[in-house]
Amino acid sequence: MQLQRPCPCGSGTSYDACCGRLHRGAARAETAEELMRSRYSAYAVGDLDHVFRTWHPRTRPDDLAPDPALTWTGLRIVAAGEDWVEFVASYERDGQPGELREHSLFERRGGRWVYVSGRP
Repeated sequence: MQLQRPCPCGSGTSYDACCGRLHRGAARAETAEELMRSRYSAYAVGDLDHVFRTWHPRTRPDDLAPDPALTWTGLRIVAAGEDWVEFVASYERDGQPGELREHSLFERRGGRWVYVSGRP
């Protein structure tokens, strides 16, 4: 099923043409920023399998559980380098707005980008 709705990552293209293709495994992220955007979108659409698959095995949790009270509402990239991305992700939890600010680190592993860690 193709989704023509806008991609949650804010790219301005459709979900299917942007992060959806990465979620389906039809393409790989070519940059750390593209992977970070796809991970944000995965949280936004509830595809935690993609989040898990793209997390470095050394640092990922054993399991990921959705937070039904949380709705992701927007993403802003502050800055990005070859293997890092600084971003602000907006959300609502129980009707209250909030933001997650993070400086994320990524690594190429087996030809694929993976998320390693993040700090505020």
